[in-house]
Amino acid sequence: VQLQASGGGLVQTGGSLRLACATSGFRFSDYNVGWFRQAPGKERAAVATIRWHSGGTYYADSVKSRFTISRDDAKNTVWLQMNSLKPEDTAVYYCAAVRGLRDLLSQTDYWGHGTLVTVSS
Repeated sequence: VQLQASGGGLVQTGGSLRLACATSGFRFSDYNVGWFRQAPGKERAAVATIRWHSGGTYYADSVKSRFTISRDDAKNTVWLQMNSLKPEDTAVYYCAAVRGLRDLLSQTDYWGHGTLVTVSS
């Protein structure tokens, strides 16, 4: 099983980045997937998730209206479009997956390696 996150980097306040998580080794279309982040000195927290059966989404309050999560089951990939970035968005971003009807906010089957996003002020 692999979840390969990419797309991180250094961006100025107000800028945009698009993260991608390419997966393999499991039936992506049966999994809820999403993004978490961990800032220095803080615990890892959920950013956005998208369900496999309904396409329903969850966003943390801090990113609503700025971030958009999407998935392509044919490509086994989940993306996170991040707009209007702020310095407080600086963190390592991780993708994750959980199978079936379980909630990714409370359970996880697989984690990817992180990608660093740095937003300069």
